Amino acid sequence: MSPTVFMVIMSSLATGTIITSSSHHWLLAWIGLEINTMAMIPVISSTHNPRSTEAATKYFLTQAVASATILFSSMMNAWYLGTWDITNTSFTPAHTLLTIALAMKLGLAPAHFWLPEVLQGSTMTTALIITTWQKLAPMALIYMTINNLSTTILILTGLLSTLIGGWGGLNQTQTRKIMAYSSIAHLGWMIIISSMMTNILIISLSMYLIMTTAVFCLLILSKSKTIQDMMTAWPLSPALTSMTTLTLLSLAGMPPLTGFMPKWLILKEMLTQNLIPTATIMMLSTLLSLFFYLRLTYLITLTLPPNSNQTKLKWRFKPNFTTLLMTVTSTMSILLLPMTPMMLL
Repeated sequence: MSPTVFMVIMSSLATGTIITSSSHHWLLAWIGLEINTMAMIPVISSTHNPRSTEAATKYFLTQAVASATILFSSMMNAWYLGTWDITNTSFTPAHTLLTIALAMKLGLAPAHFWLPEVLQGSTMTTALIITTWQKLAPMALIYMTINNLSTTILILTGLLSTLIGGWGGLNQTQTRKIMAYSSIAHLGWMIIISSMMTNILIISLSMYLIMTTAVFCLLILSKSKTIQDMMTAWPLSPALTSMTTLTLLSLAGMPPLTGFMPKWLILKEMLTQNLIPTATIMMLSTLLSLFFYLRLTYLITLTLPPNSNQTKLKWRFKPNFTTLLMTVTSTMSILLLPMTPMMLL
């Protein structure tokens, strides 16, 4: 991809997200989502192979259906209430359709089937964009309409997402699919807390973006597309391997790492709201996710292939991309837990 085309596509992605996040009119929000989707299609299909073409087609069809549903729900709301204001979606069928459409946009269960397949057909960098940047615009719409969305639907969708995100990642061997199910599980936690405390939603989304970016940067640098590739990461760099282990444990929510912060705050708020059965199911589903994170860390740190001593010293090779983003995000993924009181202010 030429630098000019890359700049145009990245500018379109940023513009679409900004338009959606800053608009108060449903048509403008829909236009921003469409710009975002159209800019993402050439990024997914840029490698020119059947898998990327299939992934781009699946992504386009899913996002087009979700965008059409959002437009339909906003038209229903405007017809019933006489306003296109995003913050005024009190018509029940309209906001029910909107919740379903946003769940499809985000990849929440039960509309999650497209996300692992699209990520598997994309490059690591494209998968990073889909799991991080592409979540901002739908989350902004949820943040703006949360007072009118159905709490029951949000909690049920979030519970199903945490369960499927943990259960679906157990038998995966591809790191992109594992990160896809990790994304589904984390978004389930965010959707559940969105109807109770929006400031915890913002904290959880920020921590998710930081940790996911760090893990993908580490995977890109070590060129680990499968869990077998991660077994041979030790000759690349022992420091990189150790950082990957800590970042994966943080993504799993293990204390005293940063990833423990959103889960701790969400469970605390749910217990305050007397949602004890829901919190129990979420904690049990986290154990499922913890299993495949621990499997990855075990393979990285405690398993070495038989020929590791005969491999070349890969760490003498110069990395082919800058590591500033990886350094910043991985450090934040490990050390931000003491900042929790400051973030809650």
